[in-house]
Amino acid sequence: MNYIKGKLKKIIFHNNDSGYVVALFRVKETNDVAMKEKVNKSITVTGVFTDVNIDISMILYGNYIHNEKFGMQYAVDSYEIEMPTTKDAIIEFLASSFIDGCGEKTAKKIVNHFGEKTLEKIKENRDNLLEIEGMTTIRAAKIYNSLQNYNKSSEAILKFQNLGFTIEECSKIYNKFKDRIDEVLGDAFYDLKEIIDFRKLDSIYMNNFGNDTSVRIHACFLETMQLLSNYNGDTYYYREEISNTLDKEFNIILTEEVLEEILKELVDNKQIILVDRKIYLAKYYGFEENIAESLKKIDSKVVDKISKIEEKLKDLEDRIGINYNRDQEKAIISALSNNVTIISGGPGTGKTTIINAITKLYIEDKRLGPADILENIALLAPTGRASKKMASSTNLPAYTIHRYLKWYKDSNDFFYNEFNKTNHRLIIVDEVSMIDIELFNALLNGISPGVKLILVGDTFQLPSVGPGLVLDDLIGSDYFNFVPLNQIYRQSDNSYIPYLAKEIKNNDLSEEFLTKKDDYSFFQTKSSQIKDAIEQIIKISLGKKIDEKSMQILAPMYKGENGIDNLNNILQKIYNPASSSKNEITYLDVIYREGDKVLQLVNDLDNNVFNGDIGYIESINGNKIEIDFEGNIVEYEKKNLKQIKHAYAITIHKSQGSEFEHVIMPISNSYYKMLYNKLIYTGVSRAKKTLTIVGDPHSFAKAVANNYSANRKTSLKTKIIEVYNS
Repeated sequence: MNYIKGKLKKIIFHNNDSGYVVALFRVKETNDVAMKEKVNKSITVTGVFTDVNIDISMILYGNYIHNEKFGMQYAVDSYEIEMPTTKDAIIEFLASSFIDGCGEKTAKKIVNHFGEKTLEKIKENRDNLLEIEGMTTIRAAKIYNSLQNYNKSSEAILKFQNLGFTIEECSKIYNKFKDRIDEVLGDAFYDLKEIIDFRKLDSIYMNNFGNDTSVRIHACFLETMQLLSNYNGDTYYYREEISNTLDKEFNIILTEEVLEEILKELVDNKQIILVDRKIYLAKYYGFEENIAESLKKIDSKVVDKISKIEEKLKDLEDRIGINYNRDQEKAIISALSNNVTIISGGPGTGKTTIINAITKLYIEDKRLGPADILENIALLAPTGRASKKMASSTNLPAYTIHRYLKWYKDSNDFFYNEFNKTNHRLIIVDEVSMIDIELFNALLNGISPGVKLILVGDTFQLPSVGPGLVLDDLIGSDYFNFVPLNQIYRQSDNSYIPYLAKEIKNNDLSEEFLTKKDDYSFFQTKSSQIKDAIEQIIKISLGKKIDEKSMQILAPMYKGENGIDNLNNILQKIYNPASSSKNEITYLDVIYREGDKVLQLVNDLDNNVFNGDIGYIESINGNKIEIDFEGNIVEYEKKNLKQIKHAYAITIHKSQGSEFEHVIMPISNSYYKMLYNKLIYTGVSRAKKTLTIVGDPHSFAKAVANNYSANRKTSLKTKIIEVYNS
């Protein structure tokens, strides 16, 4: 293996998160013929380093390569720290900043006493240092501990590399678990799933330790429960499904006797909870229990009511020229007269109008000035686009729940929690159907029990991506003030979108769905012609000045002829064709171009960009990409492009919480796995001005009639009933 020996002399760039370093390295020795001329010269080195140690002898393994932008660089694959062996080198090392409690004078005394065996003698026993004249117990301990810690990182890195982890993974592991290295190299090995994909982790474990140890079986058992939650949205499971999935996913077959033993051990370790036949991951059991108790605390507080609320509502109607229907009046009055209120309605039923009225009446009644509003009212939503929609419609600040609670990405914790609560008195949360059990628990932990909490959503929307069925369970418990909205407001006499949504919801599709309306069209075409039809519609729309900013294609799936990936390739050529004036970058066979419409796939609180946000590529310079999210410019490195996808076409799931001026929705029997009414309903209800469905009417009717939606196994409703009856 080719290597170079020497010392880092200067750090040019250091990414603290990834450990990636660009530095100048003084070459002292090498076994690489091509590098012989670099001996006693400084070269640029790049790679991932756990600790950046200037002027400490190191052995770097890698290759000298040419970078198109930066010239020749030594790309480091792995490295090790070379401990000093000569007396002068040992003195220099002991006197360096890496060893606490030892200056040059003391270092010389130690080396003069122990000679070239100095480091071995210190590591052998710290009390050996007490042989040195003037040495104290405290100083000896500092020197000994510094040396141990210095060696620990390089030894740990080498151990993890030998197991099969990359140097970058080793760096992440060491930085995250440096205080628990021995544990994660033993029985706590699977704790590394916090930063390493479980499948890779499991493969490495089997290659090194075997596939039938209790450590692996316990870890895979817990991972199987998590997979079931991720797949089905469940918060509890039964033995049979866990055993079957454990066999299918990890090739582990358990006898009844072994299963009983594992369940007992996991219960004793407080990792799972058993209730009759139900098996819970402890965290989900705790979330449901805590949510029920938190809601009861809020609900049991004295209600802060607005006096003469009916008169004030009538006065508001007169001033702003709106006539609220009975459902809306009930929702507004109930929300301001109770501590917990749930409002649910489909598109066109006036949810935004109600939120506006509630905030206006509250502000007027409490006589809140601008600063008071910020201190007393919080408008929240689970996604960035949904929170921006709230802010736009109310002219008040609105936040994602993650931003409101101040989420720490690295630890997945929140600044506001059960020990440090916010002080807002009125909190309105929109798009509650999208909120999973974990996020709702975090929200209730972070808010004061003296709050007036208003939850707004649509029970017929797709459920949350994460486990739980929060909105349905709250309503189903029948313990909270609930106002359903049924009356639809027409946009025009010939409008149809909200009525189509209602027909889908009721499984009662009328023949009108094939009739052209002011806001709706159904283009019938074969599956093989859907792409061509969309292309023609887009070109006609562009002629009407409807561009990609106001047009959104929604489809159920990524793969296939009519899948999102293929549609995005076609649409990019129409909306943003290749040009000599536009820079490009290729990532995983996908070409990203300046001007492209893109979708953010993960929450990034530091940059104020969230899963589901849509932006446009502002510039591409080398491996740096700048994306404009409605005025918020976020910089990406090439390796971070896994966080985005093209957004000319997106999934219906990703569209939740958003509205689009114009929507095109392809429907094909090739989507058969995803053709069910809640999905179609969600897509239809995203359209604000026009909706165009392209494809097969029979497939559309089949989807409307298909009530399939995973029946999630949850216990929140039961927990609420138990807590309220206790």
